[in-house]
Amino acid sequence: MFAYIKGSLEEKSTNYVVIDVGGIGYKIFMSNISINEIGEIGKNVKVHTYYYVREDNISLYGFLTRDELKMFELLLSVSGIGAKSAITMLSNITPAGFACAIISNNVALLKKIPGIGTKTAQRIILELQDKLKAEQELTAEENNSEIDVINNNENAEEAIQALQILGYSKKEIDKAFEKIANKDVSVEELIKKGLSILSR
Repeated sequence: MFAYIKGSLEEKSTNYVVIDVGGIGYKIFMSNISINEIGEIGKNVKVHTYYYVREDNISLYGFLTRDELKMFELLLSVSGIGAKSAITMLSNITPAGFACAIISNNVALLKKIPGIGTKTAQRIILELQDKLKAEQELTAEENNSEIDVINNNENAEEAIQALQILGYSKKEIDKAFEKIANKDVSVEELIKKGLSILSR
């Protein structure tokens, strides 16, 4: 319903902000990281939004980047994960770190997030890895004609899978990786570099 909201930042609280648009104040729930980074009161800001509707709850959630929004939507697709849990995760881990944890089966990292236990962490990893496998099967023919960007680089392969988990297509990722000069860095660094290009 709302792709983004742009207006004057009127209030910053512990878990939400209020943005004034034409005399109407929109209460938008955000992660602590985004609230800290959004800027000062009175500044004009733009946030990507997710209109969350349930029988007993209608709320607006906001994100400073499309990658945060993608991660939020991804988490909502996991059984048992609601909006509040997803926002808590965004307050404690970056999209790049989250995608890296999914690819590397890093249950311990996800368990560090408040409210996420072993079973929940395992379920998140399992369901999102299954989703990635299904998408890879659908694009199998496309993957057979991969460009030379991977070149048997395991870190690059993992980074590409992580970016696919965040919702980017193989074609988009291949194009972005053409612009990355040094691919001999860590998986998380490659994900960050890829995101900086893809989110422009």
